[in-house]
Order: sequence, then C-alpha cells, then structure tokens
Amino acid sequence: MFLSPYFNKAQQLVSVSAQQASEFAKGVAQDFNPIHDVDAKKFCVPGDLLFALVLGQYGLSQKMTFRFEGMVGSGVNLVFPDAVGDSFAILDDKDKQYLSVSRSGESTLCEVQTESFVRSYVAFSGLNFTHVLVPLMKQHGVMINPARPLVIYESMSFDLNTLDFDSIALNLVEQTLVVDGKRGDVTLKFELHCGDKLVGTGEKTLVLSGLRPLEAQSMDEMVARYEGRRMSYQQAD
Repeated sequence: MFLSPYFNKAQQLVSVSAQQASEFAKGVAQDFNPIHDVDAKKFCVPGDLLFALVLGQYGLSQKMTFRFEGMVGSGVNLVFPDAVGDSFAILDDKDKQYLSVSRSGESTLCEVQTESFVRSYVAFSGLNFTHVLVPLMKQHGVMINPARPLVIYESMSFDLNTLDFDSIALNLVEQTLVVDGKRGDVTLKFELHCGDKLVGTGEKTLVLSGLRPLEAQSMDEMVARYEGRRMSYQQAD
C-alpha cells in the first residue's frame, strides 16, 4: 500500500518516526505546519496519517467517526489489534489513548478505493490553513499566535451512500468559526463525489488556540512564512 514508507510495524505495534511523519505531511498532505517538522520542539504525527493508517489496517466503512484525543510523538508504539469491533480506540503500549473510532455499514478493504479516499481527504486537509482558516480568521477579526501557530485536529466523520466507486473527489461546501475568548471552533462540511455522482458527505472539526485580535501585517507574514515553506519543499523535491 502507498502508506508503507510512512510507518513501521512489528506484530501489533505501529510507530512513525519524525522523518516519516514529516515526509507524509509535506509530500502527501501538502501540510507545512511547523509542528510536523523533524526538529520541532512539540513535534507530532499528523492526525491525517493516523486516520489513513486506521483505514489501511481495518478498511473503509460507509459511516465512520474519528476523535483525536492526544498528540502522537516520534517513535511512539501504537497498538493496532488484529481485529476490532464497530467502536475501538488506538492506544500506545503504555495504555495512553490517542484516537477513538466508530464505524457502521458496509466496509471494504479495496486498496484502490482506500488510497483514493485517503489522498483526496488529506489533500483537502493540506489546503485548510491558507484557503480556509486564514479567510475565516480575517472574517472574524482574530488570528492565532504567529510565533506558535497551534491548530488542533479534533474530529472528522463521513457518511457514504455507497462504496461503489473507484475514485473520489472532495469538495468543501460550508465552513464556520465560532469564537469563544482565546478559543476558536472550526467546522468544515464537505461532499464526496465520484465523477458527477454524490457518494457521501462529511464533517471535520478543528480548534484554534491562543486567539488574539487580528493584526493584518502579522497575519500576512505568517501566511508568507507558510507559503515560503511550501515553495522551499517543492523546489528541493
């Protein structure tokens, strides 16, 4: 499977090195959040990679909900049991929980379908910062701390009408930001299409921490740094 370069597995233990996580974030998800840099002080494995690993291990079900409950560091040993039920959690070998999953409906282990779904979803995630979050913050007159831009992946869910597809495309249809003091709750709703056919809908939630009044110059500089990281990666690739 295309995820093989981005994780290590020994029996039921799955781990992701900082290098593997960083390569997935930048190369697959086009996510240039500094928290996924190899040398980041508060490095964490992308939530999208955890989501992708679950689908790769247990398959794609029609209805699934993922709740992210902890930040996975480099080399943490996650336990992926050989078999799971309709509700299960991903913990490490010290019983710390990082992710809870619920699923229902028909399911498939088809690698073509799973890869198409994962690639479409993580590509959408990679565009969230500059194309979605920045406009939302400007609209509400707030911004995250440019020195420590913390955006927390909280949950995602989707509901597929059918598993009869070989490729899938994701379209954002609604985005909202609710500001409560220094916290911002973002909800992104999307549709999933196979060609002209609507095959499902979904929702993703994020938390923006350390909100402060918008400073246009600081916001522009933060976006420029982010885009500069993207350009540097693409030129070096």
